[in-house]
This record gives sequence, structure tokens and C-alpha cells, in this order.
Amino acid sequence: MAQLSRWSSRKLPSFLHDEQSNAVYNEVSASQPFLNRILQLLTSERSHRVNEPVLVIVGDATETVDTLYPFYRLQEAGFRPVVAAPQRGRFQMVMHEVSPGWTITEEWRGYSINADVAFSEIKPDEYLGIFYSGGRAPEYLRYCPDLLQVTKAMFAANKPIASVCHGVEIPAYADCVRGRRMATVAKCRFDLEVCGGIYVDEPCVVDRNLVSGRTYHDNGHYVGPWIRLLEAARTT
Repeated sequence: MAQLSRWSSRKLPSFLHDEQSNAVYNEVSASQPFLNRILQLLTSERSHRVNEPVLVIVGDATETVDTLYPFYRLQEAGFRPVVAAPQRGRFQMVMHEVSPGWTITEEWRGYSINADVAFSEIKPDEYLGIFYSGGRAPEYLRYCPDLLQVTKAMFAANKPIASVCHGVEIPAYADCVRGRRMATVAKCRFDLEVCGGIYVDEPCVVDRNLVSGRTYHDNGHYVGPWIRLLEAARTT
């Protein structure tokens, strides 16, 4: 808008001082208010869309890399990640890896993360999608009635949903995975299948609005397709 105003306020260059150029100049100047309004509407619409919120579900012992990679990818794609937990406040994340000589995950203290909203405060209609992070947190988060209600609402509305590693335990307990193909860490295969889901050992599994990966090692495979679903939902 400022560019249009500055241009229209300038005098025409000497080499444009002819009847045709003056006519074009006068026509553009006369339509400036209309053009400015169009630009204003476009800017407002873009500002509204790039701030659309997406839920990121966490709790104490949420896995650090599982969480932060999608968190920053959402920001990069123009979405607003909203961290949700049992209550507002700071939550301690962890890091998981199978150390040499081990056959099960070892755990270290990771970064902490701030929860913007409590599960009880979430209005599902206000969010474009949801992400279930991994780590040990889903083992107890799945028993939160408010989170189960949110999960069922997001699945019922066919919102873009992503899950990684132990994150599957939440939609599984909410009875939202029946007949759905999903990837998860191998030790959570039982949690998925006992709730009617279909286990797939692949880095990215897309089943309609549901995208999943096995562990954070699959971040580069499944997060991109989920972001594209969010982008498609944003334009509808």
C-alpha cells in the first residue's frame, strides 16, 4: 500500500510527459483506493492464515527430538504450534536412545518446554490439527479425560493428525485407531493392535488424515506429509 501511495504522489518523469502516459497515470491514481483495499484484504487474510494454531501434546518425559522437530517445522510453515499439557506451566522433556550393548531405550534429561494451554481449556474447533509426541508421557496422558475428549473430536472432524513413537498410545486408548494403519515404535505394536489398529513398520504411514512415524529417526519422512495436509486444510 505504501508503495502505491509513494508512486502516485510522484511526478511523472519527463520522458513520460505525453497524452497516453498521463492517461495511464490518471487511471492508476483514480483506482488507488480500490487497489489499496484489495492489498489490505489480502494482507489480512494471509496474516490470519499463517497464524492458524496446531496442537502439540506433551507432558513430563515427552521425548525432546520427537517434540521440537515438528514444533519448529510448524513455525517454518507458517503455523502457530500451541503446546498443550495437563495444566499450563513448564514440563521436563527427556532424550531416548538405545545405547551400545543395550536392547532397550536409555533415558537422559532433555530441554524443558512451556505449555500454553491445559487440556481442559482446549476447544477443538479452534485448532487446525494435532500432534502426539512420544517419550514416556503418553503412558499417563492417555488417562486424561479432557485429552481423550479432544482426541475423539479431532478424529471425528478429520483434522490433520500426526503421531510418533509412544504417541500412538493416546489415540489408541481413545478408540480412534480401529482399522487405521499406523507406524509406531516396535514396543508399542501391542498397544496399537489390541485397540484395533494395523501396525506398519515404515518411516511414514499416511492413512487419510492420519500420519505417523516410528521414532524421531523418521522425522524427516513423516512430518513433511503431515505439514502438507495442514496446508491443504488451511486453504479449504
